[in-house]
Amino acid sequence: MSRVFFISSNTTTDPYPVYPLGMAVVAGAVQKAGHQVQQYDPLAQGESLPQLLEQIRVFAPDLLAISLRNIDNVDSFSGDDGWYLQKIKDFIAGIRQEVRVPIVVGGPALTILPEEIADYLGVDHAIIGEGELSLPQLVADLEAGKEVPRLIQRNQPLPGDEFSSPLYDQDLVGFYLQQSGMVNLQTKRGCPHRCSYCSYPHLEGYHFRFRDPRLVVDELEKLKREHGAERVFFTDSVFNDPQKKYLDLVEEMLSRDLGMQWSAFFRPQGLNREELALMKRAGLYALELGTDAGSDQTLAGLDKHLSFAEIIEVNQACLDEQLPAAHFVMFGGPDEDDASVAESLKNMAQLGQSVVFAFSGIRIHPDAPLHQRAIADGLVSADTSLLKPVYYFSPLLDRKKMEKTIEEDFAKQRNRIFPPSKGMERMAVMKGFGFCGLMWDRLVRFPRKEAV
Repeated sequence: MSRVFFISSNTTTDPYPVYPLGMAVVAGAVQKAGHQVQQYDPLAQGESLPQLLEQIRVFAPDLLAISLRNIDNVDSFSGDDGWYLQKIKDFIAGIRQEVRVPIVVGGPALTILPEEIADYLGVDHAIIGEGELSLPQLVADLEAGKEVPRLIQRNQPLPGDEFSSPLYDQDLVGFYLQQSGMVNLQTKRGCPHRCSYCSYPHLEGYHFRFRDPRLVVDELEKLKREHGAERVFFTDSVFNDPQKKYLDLVEEMLSRDLGMQWSAFFRPQGLNREELALMKRAGLYALELGTDAGSDQTLAGLDKHLSFAEIIEVNQACLDEQLPAAHFVMFGGPDEDDASVAESLKNMAQLGQSVVFAFSGIRIHPDAPLHQRAIADGLVSADTSLLKPVYYFSPLLDRKKMEKTIEEDFAKQRNRIFPPSKGMERMAVMKGFGFCGLMWDRLVRFPRKEAV
C-alpha cells in the first residue's frame, strides 16, 4: 500500500469557489485500489506553503498528485494576471525544496498541452486524459520499482458506469457549502457538438458516455445524507444531450423526491417549456447557456449548428417557466464584423430578463478547429506557443471599437455584463451582503404570480 497526497492547484474564486471534483474523483479511484490518500485544497485549507508542507510531512506520502483545472481564465482583458501556471510553477518549486517524493500532475489543463506544461512545471510524471486507471497504475508501478515514462498516455475512455465515485472530504464540502452553497457532480463525459473553439471533445471524447441515472442519484442522496448538501452543479460539458437521456436522470430524481436544487450547462437548442417545467419540479433553479455568439453569421463561424431563432425560443421557454438563464457570448470570433456586432446586440435585446455575459475574443487551444482557422487567417503560426493565452480576433473588425460598442450598449442594463470584471464587481457586492451560489440568478427579476 502506498500513500498518495493530492493537491488541488486551483486558487481562483471567480465567479465563485468551485469544489475540486477532478481531484476527488481520482482520489476515490486510488483509495479504491487499496492505497491511503489525503486531499489538500488551498482554497479551503489555506495557501500557506509552510502549512501545506507540514501536512505533507505528517502524512509522509510516497507520491504527490497535483490536479490542474485551468491554464488561465480565458478573459482577454486579464493579461498575465489571468494566467495560472506561473503561480503553480512557483508552488511546485517551493514543495521541491522540502519534499523528495515524485510529483505527478494531471487534469484538464494538463491534457490540453501535456508536454509543454510538464516541461514548464518541471514535474516527474504527467497523466494525459482520465486518471482513474492511470494514476492507480502509476502508483503500482512505482511501488514495484518499475521504470515509468514521464508522459503517461491516455487510456481508452471509460464507460460511464465505470467512472470513479468522488471521494468527498467533509471539511472541503463544508467550506464550499459556506462559500458557494453547492458542490459538483458529473453525469456524463464527452461532447459530440464539435464547436470550433472548444477543448471538451479533445479532453473527453466526441461521444457522450452516460452514467446510469440510478448511480448518479445514489451519489446525490449520499451528498445530502452524509454532507448536508442541498445544491449541486452538474459539470457535464452539456447537460441536455440530443438523445434526451438527461430526462431519464430527471425522472429518477423526481421518483426519489430528492429535495435538492441543481443547475448545469445547457445547449440552447431543443429545450421546450414542458421539459423545463419537468426539470424545475426536479429541482432545476437556473440554467447556464452556451450561446457563444449573437448572430447566425457568427454562430456559423463557430460551427455551432444552431440558429439565434432557436436560442430565442429556448430563452422564452425559460422566461415562461420563470427559470433564470444566463447566456455566455463571445464577440470577435470567426466572420465577426461591424454588421454582425450590431446584429448581435439587437439579438441580445430580445433575451429580455435573462443575463448575458459577454467576452472579447476567443482563447485558442491546440487541437481545436479554431487553431487552424487562426493559422489560415494569419493570426498565429503553426509553431506559436499557446501555453500563455492567445486570443482569436476576427481580422474583419477593430477590437477596441467593438469593445466600446458592446460596453456602451450593455451599460444600459443591469443584467448585461461586459467586460467580465464588471460581473466580478457585482458578485463581490452580493457576497458582501451574505449571498452565495451562482449569484447572477439574482439579477433576473420575474413578476410575482398572482395567487389563484
